[in-house]
Amino acid sequence: MVMDFDKYQKESRKTAIYPKKNRYIYTTLGLLGEAGEIAEKMKRIYRGEDDGKITEQRKREIAKESGDLLWYLSQLATELDLSLNDIAKDNLKKLFSRKRRGKIKGDGDNR
Repeated sequence: MVMDFDKYQKESRKTAIYPKKNRYIYTTLGLLGEAGEIAEKMKRIYRGEDDGKITEQRKREIAKESGDLLWYLSQLATELDLSLNDIAKDNLKKLFSRKRRGKIKGDGDNR
């Protein structure tokens, strides 16, 4: 199945069952929680589990958490009436502009 971000956003919305009160907070906290789970798995590799190697099982675990992270990002974008396709396009535009200007490294959003 070929997937684009807007299709994913539309389809994943069918599974969005969560409180409508404070929905921006809920989706943001979910996004942060999933990012934390990915960081925790990477920390285990860093501290030497699996001899410091990224095993196939660890990759699968990280992929699963990455999918959950994508789900929360999609729901937050939907709550804000944003398109994931537009977000992705704008991000690439920004990154290539930075690269072209030699500003890919550094701090700050507006470089």
